[in-house]
Amino acid sequence: MRIVVLGTGPFAVPLLRRLSESPHDVVCAVSRPPKGRRAAPAPVYVAAEELGIETWLPETVNSEDARAKLAEYAADLLMVCDYGEILKSSTLEVTRLGGINLHGSLLPKYRGAAPVQWAVLNGEPETGNTIIQMTPGLDAGPSLGVQRIAIDPDETAGELEARMAELGADLVLDVVRQLDEGATHPVPQDKSLATKAPRLHKQQGEIDWAQTAQQIKNQVRALQPWPRAFTHWQRAEGEPLRLIVHRTVVESTTPFPSEALPGQIVAVEPMLLVATGEHCLGLEQVQPAGKRAMASGEFLRGYAVQVGDRLS
Repeated sequence: MRIVVLGTGPFAVPLLRRLSESPHDVVCAVSRPPKGRRAAPAPVYVAAEELGIETWLPETVNSEDARAKLAEYAADLLMVCDYGEILKSSTLEVTRLGGINLHGSLLPKYRGAAPVQWAVLNGEPETGNTIIQMTPGLDAGPSLGVQRIAIDPDETAGELEARMAELGADLVLDVVRQLDEGATHPVPQDKSLATKAPRLHKQQGEIDWAQTAQQIKNQVRALQPWPRAFTHWQRAEGEPLRLIVHRTVVESTTPFPSEALPGQIVAVEPMLLVATGEHCLGLEQVQPAGKRAMASGEFLRGYAVQVGDRLS
């Protein structure tokens, strides 16, 4: 089968590599062009160059000229993942089998650009990969294959996404084989169960200490590697110090003074322990502004944090 892969971000790299090793012919890898003077080439573009696959960086694949170029490849299938543009019906119709999309959630849950991050943020115990037959709607087409994946309670979104991408490549090969054999069984999505997973923004990194310790831990995990969770240490002397929080632990058995307010530091040994809306949260690893990430103990040796200080 002749396949055009449309992908930009790292989630699409494993499937590109696996397809290039398969009996199928990847005739082109299409990525979104870099934006800005310092923008790096897309991960899929870099991987395709290493694999010797032809690359293409159109501003849009939905223009008449782009569709004409796609048609020249005489491809059977568009394989789309982590691309960054919704394909129109006229674009999907360029190939014999249209387009399929690998999406990092159990659709119809978490439709959108950040499904893995929102699954972690919401404390989901599992997520998965879904391959859909593409339609002009956002992640709305019928399902061709599903893969359920447990989420480790300490796993960050970045770690989970990398693991899901590797597992998703197996699912892609299976569905492409079924398409090649004419053996797929599309299952329509239940629109009533659809939820959204829009792209995250930097301001979502600010920690609200009135949340429960578990909710804050989920936030810290979900926002790695970007935009990262942060707070400010309100120092007795000097300006507040911005702290990026990298790793935490919920201390549900550690008592703290009933008068302690959310965000108040209740212990500094063996690590920073902070009161929340429910239970305490231990900060195992933090990063002061302008410094590298460090274990809580190392941070405490360099900064005079006191019990009773506030994070806000």
